[in-house]
Amino acid sequence: MASQDWFEKDFYASLGVAKDVSDAELKKVYRKLARKYHPDSNAGDAAAEAKFKEISEAYAVLSDPEQRKEYDQVRALGAGGARFSPGAGGDFEDLLGGMFGGGRGGFQQGGFQGGGYEDILGGLFGGGGRRAPRGPMKGRDQHASVALDFATAVQGDTMTLQTGDGRSVKVRIPPGVADKQKIKLRGKGEASPNGGEPGDLILEVTVRPHPVFTRDGLNLRVVLPVTFVEATLGATVQVPTLGGDPVKVKVPAGTPSGRVLRVKGKGVSTPKGQGDLLVEVQVVVPDRLDGAAKEALEAFAAAMPEGDPREDLYAKARL
Repeated sequence: MASQDWFEKDFYASLGVAKDVSDAELKKVYRKLARKYHPDSNAGDAAAEAKFKEISEAYAVLSDPEQRKEYDQVRALGAGGARFSPGAGGDFEDLLGGMFGGGRGGFQQGGFQGGGYEDILGGLFGGGGRRAPRGPMKGRDQHASVALDFATAVQGDTMTLQTGDGRSVKVRIPPGVADKQKIKLRGKGEASPNGGEPGDLILEVTVRPHPVFTRDGLNLRVVLPVTFVEATLGATVQVPTLGGDPVKVKVPAGTPSGRVLRVKGKGVSTPKGQGDLLVEVQVVVPDRLDGAAKEALEAFAAAMPEGDPREDLYAKARL
């Protein structure tokens, strides 16, 4: 539904894009600007907050194909000098009379058989001659981006966000939200213009990386360094968990680098299921040895049976 102030607002200029910008490029530019001006990154900066509201409003219109089409038509009409300004000394009859060749009172008795102002305006704004809907209309959806810490995305949380029009909205982030995922918050968008249900708020999530853990579906992954001796002889070591106490894991004797050990139930917990903690063993080789350690290792090497661990590699390379 066209806004009265669309005549005065250049949404393309607000985002710094051309009028023929593609949907993909529009989204890319908006996300970059949203990260730059988001209130979370500019606490107390009124200018940044105002800019964030401006680009959010622009993107909300231009990212919706129907609204973008309507906006372009309104702006094209505005470029010709027409303004819908009730109370400024004119009325719709003046405006439309001028557009179709008449002056004030220039509509002829039978000039628009079977129709009225609604039919005319419907044609101007993409309505195809249809009358304006009389029933309650749903409010427009709004779009926003939110950056979450890794732990918050995995475990979920309730937080307060600020929308592009300055409203504070309390939302529940469900556990297990993934990077780039979109969350639809029903009824948290723009209010209806005529008593209908409000629109939705669409959140696009960015998850900040964690220094230790990574996601693998519902599983969490962690790389576990173990010593050469622990991997060779076997050992029980502690492994960190996300937001909890460390757990003990048994490393079997002869475990090589890259082997994955599984800790049940220590991954991502959602209504859809419970993930595990996948522990990837990384054997740490000492970078220097003193005399006694070196002699012991040489004695160990001498006691090992002869054999070349690369023999199979060479054979396959000749195939």
